Amino acid sequence: MAPQHARLMRQASAAALATALTLALAKAIAWWLSGSVSLLAGLTDSLLDGAASLLNLLAVHYALRPADEDHRYGHGKAEALAGLGQALFIAASSVLVAVQGVKRLLDPQPLTAETLGIAVMLLSLALTLALLLFQRHVVRLTGSTAIHADSLHYHSDLLLNGSILLALIAASLGWPQADALFAIAIAGYILWSAISIVRAAVAVLMDQELAPELTERMHLLACGVPGVLGAHDLRTRISGTHWFVQLHVVLPGELSLSQAHGLCDQVEAAITREFPRAEVLVHADPPEVVKP
Repeated sequence: MAPQHARLMRQASAAALATALTLALAKAIAWWLSGSVSLLAGLTDSLLDGAASLLNLLAVHYALRPADEDHRYGHGKAEALAGLGQALFIAASSVLVAVQGVKRLLDPQPLTAETLGIAVMLLSLALTLALLLFQRHVVRLTGSTAIHADSLHYHSDLLLNGSILLALIAASLGWPQADALFAIAIAGYILWSAISIVRAAVAVLMDQELAPELTERMHLLACGVPGVLGAHDLRTRISGTHWFVQLHVVLPGELSLSQAHGLCDQVEAAITREFPRAEVLVHADPPEVVKP
């Protein structure tokens, strides 16, 4: 991995942790003064975000370690394991938020210090949006599974914070039940985001293939090398920020070993030139051994 990509991943992980802790402190003060259950939902989510982001920071540090004798394909799947851990934290937060929302719905309480709560939520929206823009930039450059999982649940936080803001505004206008209803709706959305993270992490751990359009493009690149008669048995999988690709190419049987090796190198170069994250392994076949 390029050093600048590793640096960006570490910076994104640290920024997520700092954002979660800052928002947790601000929401704790606002909840204590206002008694808003939707703010409590936001506080709970921010605390669990902090724990998830700390786990993510450690996982990224481990995943960026180079391959060694015990892990010849690197340590990239630590990112997917971190994603599962994040999903557990997020699912737990959704249950806590739902319980508090139901309790407040059954036993409504008047809110105080709504103005402070609204100010805190505006701050939360601004910080979360800034973090998401940075994470999107990092994911676009590195393809990190862990940063992508982090980005998914901070995207849910953006909607969560917006919902809390609406709940506080509604409560200040004389609809206190909106606080509890928004909290329950937020809990459902948080749970759905946890499920999305689990699906993405499991896909990596189970060596799911890359998207069909990517594998088709790789096949075309391989067949486009002059001298290559065809390609087959193209297989792919993801480990952290790396794509592992292997395929068979059909070459004229009269080529020397050196000539065949040179064409295999050209196939590898053609794919990695367009997909720098790919590590490509090419096997050469003469036409007579390829099954029709």
